[in-house]
Amino acid sequence: MHSTHRAVRAHRAPLTAAALTATYDLALGGGPDLRGAAPRPEITDSWERLRRLGLDPDAGRNVRRIGVAEVQHRRHQSQLDTVLPMLRTTLLASDDAPVLLAITDPEGHLLWLDGARHLRRNADGIGFETGARWTEDEVGTNGIGMALRIERPTAVHSAEHYLRSHHTWTCVASPVHDPRTGRLLGILDLSGPAHQVQPHLMRLTATAARLAEAELRAAQLESLHRLRTLATGLLARVSGPALVVDGAGWTAAAVGVPPVQRLRLPAEGWGSRPVEWLPSLGECAVEPLGGGWLVRPLGASPGAVAEQNAGARIRLDLRQPGRPELHVAGAAGSWSHVLTPRHAEVLLLLAVHRTGMSAAQLAEALFGDPARTVTVRAEMSRLRRYLGALLDHRPYRLNASAAVTVTGPAEPLDLLATSSAPAVRELRSALHAGTVRLP
Repeated sequence: MHSTHRAVRAHRAPLTAAALTATYDLALGGGPDLRGAAPRPEITDSWERLRRLGLDPDAGRNVRRIGVAEVQHRRHQSQLDTVLPMLRTTLLASDDAPVLLAITDPEGHLLWLDGARHLRRNADGIGFETGARWTEDEVGTNGIGMALRIERPTAVHSAEHYLRSHHTWTCVASPVHDPRTGRLLGILDLSGPAHQVQPHLMRLTATAARLAEAELRAAQLESLHRLRTLATGLLARVSGPALVVDGAGWTAAAVGVPPVQRLRLPAEGWGSRPVEWLPSLGECAVEPLGGGWLVRPLGASPGAVAEQNAGARIRLDLRQPGRPELHVAGAAGSWSHVLTPRHAEVLLLLAVHRTGMSAAQLAEALFGDPARTVTVRAEMSRLRRYLGALLDHRPYRLNASAAVTVTGPAEPLDLLATSSAPAVRELRSALHAGTVRLP
C-alpha cells in the first residue's frame, strides 16, 4: 500500500481541448491504451464508474428536478441565503461576465442560478436550470457533481465532462461547509463556454467559498456571544461542573470542567434523552436552554471515559457514495459522525493497517509524497478532537483493543470512488481482483 506512484506525483501540463476530445473518444469508445494521454485520475475514475452504471455518454438521461415550491423551501432552510449578496458581488463582477453562478444544496439541486441571459439560454439546452439535480449519477462527470463527491475545489474542462453535450462548457466548483459542524452546505459553481473561462476562476471560486464560511463563522460567534451572556448568570447558580453549548455542541461557557471547545453530539442529536453519554465527559444530564443546552457531567472521571472508549466497536460505513460515516459503540453509549472525504481516507487506511502508520507513510499513501507530514499531522489533530483515546500515535493507529470493521459498497471499485489517494486506488484494485478483503 505504500509504493511510490511516480505518475501521480509528477507534474503534468493540462491537456488541450482537442487532446481531451481525442482521449475521450478513445476511452469511452473502448479504444487502445492511451499512452500517457489519459486525463486526471479522478476524471478517469469517474468515467469508469459512470460507464459501469450504464449512463450513455451520447444520450444521457432526463435531468431530475424539484418544483418551484420545494426550491423556495430549500432556499429558506439553507444557510447560504445569508451570504448570497456577498457571493453575487464577488463572483459576478459585471452583468456581462462570461459565466453563470450556480449555488446548490448538499444534494446537488440548483437553488440559485445567475448570469448573462444568453448563457442561461444555452444552459437550458443541457438542463442546467434552477431545481435541476446536478450530481454525477444524473448528468455525468461535471464540476458540481465532483465537488459534491470529493468535497474539495475542482474544475471540469471541456471533454472531461462525461456527456458529449457538455463539452462546450467548463465549470469550476468549490464546496461550502458549515463552520459549526463541518457538514456540507452546498456547492458554489462558475460555468461558462470552454473557450472563455479563465484559469483564475478556480482560485476565485475557492476564495469565495472561504469568504462565505468566514461570514457564517462570524454569525456563529455572535450567536455564541449572546448565549454566553445568558449562561453567565445561570452557571453561577448551578452546583457542580456544567457547560452551556449551542445546538452544534460549541461551548459558550463552562464552570468546574476543563475548557472544551466543542462537545461531540450524541448519535440521535441533543435532547433525545435527559441523560446522554458523551465521548469526552461520560454520562451527562442535558437540559434545553434558550438558544442552546445546559450540560452537567454526572461524575465519570477522564480515566473512566478513556477506558470505556478503548473497548469500543468502530465501524466505518462507506456504502453510501459521498457520505462516509463513522459509528462508535461501547458499553457506555454510542455516537456517529459524518466524515470528510480526507478523514474517510485516513480511517480506511488505519483500519486496513492496524499496526499503524507513521506520518510519512500516511503522506505517501494519501498524496504520493512522504514529505507532506505537516498536512497529515493537521488532519490527525482534527480527527483526535472526536476520536480521543480511540486514536493512538507514534505510529498513528486505531486503539488496539477496539474492534474495527469496514462496510464497503457492493462494487469494490466504488470504494471512495472519487479518491485519488494512491493507496486507496491500490486498495480498490486489490479488492476488485480479490487479493485482499476489508476488515
